[in-house]
This record gives sequence, C-alpha cells and structure tokens, in this order.
Amino acid sequence: MIRFYLNGKPHQVRDINPNTTVLEYLRLHERQTDAKEGCGSGDCGACTIMAQRLPPQDTTDSAPFYTFNSCITLLSLMDGHHLLTASYLADNPSNHPDRALLHPAQQAMVECHGSQCGFCTPGFVMSLANLYENRRLQTDRDSNANADDTAFNYDEIVASISGNLCRCTGYRPIIDAGLKMQQIGQQLDSANTPSKVLSLATNAMANNVSQTSSDNQAESNSQFDTIEPALIDGSKQLFIPRSISELNQLLAVYPTATIWAGGTDLGLTITQRLMDHEVIIQLSALDELQQWSLSESADMQELSFGAGMTYQQMLPILEQHFPAFADLFARTASPQIRNMGTLGGNIANASPIGDLPPVLLALEARVHLRHCDAIGKETVAKEASAEQNSKKSFEVSDETISLAEFFLEYKKTKLRPGSYVVAVHIPLMQAHQHLFIHKISKRYEDDISACLLAARIDLSADTTTIANAKIGLGGMAAIPLLAQHCQQTLIGQKVDIASFKTAANALSLDVSPMTDVRASREYRMHVVQRLLVKCAKQLIVDIQTQGAA
Repeated sequence: MIRFYLNGKPHQVRDINPNTTVLEYLRLHERQTDAKEGCGSGDCGACTIMAQRLPPQDTTDSAPFYTFNSCITLLSLMDGHHLLTASYLADNPSNHPDRALLHPAQQAMVECHGSQCGFCTPGFVMSLANLYENRRLQTDRDSNANADDTAFNYDEIVASISGNLCRCTGYRPIIDAGLKMQQIGQQLDSANTPSKVLSLATNAMANNVSQTSSDNQAESNSQFDTIEPALIDGSKQLFIPRSISELNQLLAVYPTATIWAGGTDLGLTITQRLMDHEVIIQLSALDELQQWSLSESADMQELSFGAGMTYQQMLPILEQHFPAFADLFARTASPQIRNMGTLGGNIANASPIGDLPPVLLALEARVHLRHCDAIGKETVAKEASAEQNSKKSFEVSDETISLAEFFLEYKKTKLRPGSYVVAVHIPLMQAHQHLFIHKISKRYEDDISACLLAARIDLSADTTTIANAKIGLGGMAAIPLLAQHCQQTLIGQKVDIASFKTAANALSLDVSPMTDVRASREYRMHVVQRLLVKCAKQLIVDIQTQGAA
C-alpha cells in the first residue's frame, strides 16, 4: 500500500494498476482535472504539479517543494509525499469561489494577462508557485533576509518556467507575472490578509506516513522471505524495497522486473508505447542509493554518487567540484525532469543522446554494478512468487568497471537480468586538466542533443604540450563513446589550433553519424569537428589566464 496526501487530504491506495501515472490518477480516479494532459512525454509542462516530501517524525522542518511532470510519473513515487495541484493554491476555491483568495502566482498571472487559451496556465502557475514557496521557506529560515534578498530576478523566472511551453500567449507576460508575484505576496502580508500556508507537512501528516512506513519496515524484516507488493492489480505488481537486502532479494526472484528510479524515460513506455509492465521494482525508498561521498587515496581523490541521486541532488556537489559539468545541467531537460531523473537511470537507459555519459566518459568515470542471481532453477522463473524466495536462495556479486566498458551496443550494456547500478565513481580534476563541454540542440533548454562533445585535456608541466586527452561523444553513434583515434592524435602535440584541427579530421575514423530528424550525418560531423577546435581556443585562453594570475 502507498500513502500520500493530495491537496491536504490523506489517501491510501493498494489495488490499482502499478503502471498508473499521477496524471491518470488525478484525472480519472479523483476527477482532479486542473492538471492538463498535453504531450504525454514530459515536454510541454501542462501536467506540472508540486510535491513536498513529508518530513521524518523527529523533525518539524519543511522539505522544499519540487515540480514534476505528472504525465510520466508513477503514482507510487508519491508514497510519503504531499501533492498539490493548481486549484489548491487558492484559498478555499471549491467552497467559496466568490471569495477565493488567489495565490500570488495566480494573481500575478491575472494582472499581467499571462493566460489566453488557458490550457498551459496551470502548469505555469505551479512552476511559479514552486519558486515562490521555496523562497518563502528560505526566508522563514533566514531571519536576516530583507526584501531585496528575496526579490526574484529575470533569470530565476526564466529558469523556473523553462520546462513549460506556451503556444499562444507568449512568454513575456508570464515572465512579468513571475516578477510581480513577490510584490503581490508582500502586499498580502502587509495587509494581514489571511492566506493559505502551503507548507502543510504538519506533524500530524508526517507522523501518519512515517509511522506507516515504520510498520511496513517492521513487517518486512520479520518476514524476510515474504515481501509484499505495494501495489497489485491481477498479475501486475509493484514493489518498493526498503533496504538494499530487500532489493537484492526481489531481483533474484524477479530478474526481468522493470527497475524504476525516476522513470523520466521509462514513463514514455506507458504513455507513448502503451506498455503495461508486469513487475516493477521501485528504488525511491532506498536512501543508500541517494548518498554521495568524497574519498582520497595516495594518488587520487574520487567523488562517488549513488545511482539513485537525481540531477537536482547532484547539482550542488558538481558546482563545487566540476563547474563545467554543472553548467551543462541548465541545458539538460527541464526542472521537472531534473527533479525526478537519476544518474543511474540515465546510464542504465544507455541512450546514445543522454547528456551525462559523454561527460562521464571524458572524466574516466567507473560504474559499480551489482548482480543478484537466484540459486536453483525454481526461483529463476519469471512467474515465481516472493514467497518462494528465502534469504539463502540467492547470491550477490559486485563489479566495478570503467564506463567505457559498460556500453556494448544500442540499448545494450553490461547489465544482465537481476543487475542494477549501485554508484558512479568520478576522479576529481587535477590542476593540469581542463574540461570543456558543448551541447548542440534545436532548443537551448529542455531539448535532447543533436550531438554533444566533452573534452578533458591534460597538459604537460610547462602547459605547452598535450599529455593526454579524453574526448566523449554523444549523439554521434549507437552508444556514447570515446573518440580513440582523435584522442591519440592529440597526445604529445603542441597546444595550438593546428593540433586540434588535425585531431578533428581524425573523428571520421571514430564515428559515422546517422541522419535523423534532429540533424544530418554531415551536419553532426562538421559541428563536432568545429566544437573540438573551439575547445582549443578555450584552452589557450585558460592557459593565458592562469599564466597572468
């Protein structure tokens, strides 16, 4: 069973198709139609809603709000959350529509004429309200904050709505509304106007869900060989393991189960390909997969990310250790997708146009895999039930390989039935190493790559010679890959434009791009060659800057 709050009211769900998305549940089961169904693929943002994870029992701190695309998000991922839709933002709209007090984001959209046909409006309102409420939480914690500190700027507004598309109004009045909502909120506060406090993760709500989770954990631990599905509908089951041991056990019983993390790509199999997954193992409750660490040995420092960490969770760590990598995130998908998509999911998905793998290849990242194998043929069958499994009926083996070894061919990796990604290890950059990343897409934000180049260039002590090079490519072949011939051409060469032009010509020995709707093969090759030369120009500037310093 899963438990969550929807617009302030508790919900408990068990007997429902595990493939049910949040949007489907809202519209068809709850008749909550203010979340709109647009593209069904997480691109347009019309279905955007807000969520807030309920805090643990022992704290009253409110977790930040976040937005997500309800069209591709499984309902089960909302276990232990509070969901908020656009109609709930206003004060009591269902009971007193004539006296409803609009949320500052809603009132600003009205005053700035930010809505025309209105179809996309709820999604925009949720994105703006999410920004507003998180700023409110931030200022509530900071007693020294003043009005100037809390005012929104143009870039913040644009970033917050970068995952929402408008087809008729245009973005100027919507951005104006975002800039004005802070002023409206301050007017309401100064007038002591009663308004809804959205941070409703109260002790009662948190204790209810937390206690239930504790009961589930206790039951599971007392009956190790009987892990009950959280959702079930006929033969379709969804499990939410609460520990790594439970995950290992489930994968031994159901080696061909669909492993679901954020589901930002898997969700499309439901909405676009109309698939129904028979058995789903959801990783959302595994805190062990959402941790990071920094380790140090005699010759290397290494950053390790749990495979369950979302893009948004990774971002502040990358900003500190890999700023060029962090800058790419502004162009990777949308805020809604970055709040849900995970590192392990992006790698295991093995898409040739994934944004992270080319960079991780250039950084010589390693991937930690775990394989869970059943002992005895009777437990290997897909139809085997959880009751057939026992603590001693499976074995676990780990291996850590370079990411370059992980990708085999299109959508095929080193993962096998019963395997999953545990973590990714990235060596920290050294003083003599330089990282450059360039993504080409039709839209600047919220778009997939036509091609992506990531170059790590290692220099000699006197900075005049290229000691080593790693060139990661995305969107150029059936898998993300390292341009071996191009790299080898650079090693030992002088740091000048000519060296990189020669290496650019060698790219044709590494890849033969395909032509599709995003770009022709000729365009891809020409652009990547020019991007490599651009890296040379950036490198020369970096060297001059460091020399001047």
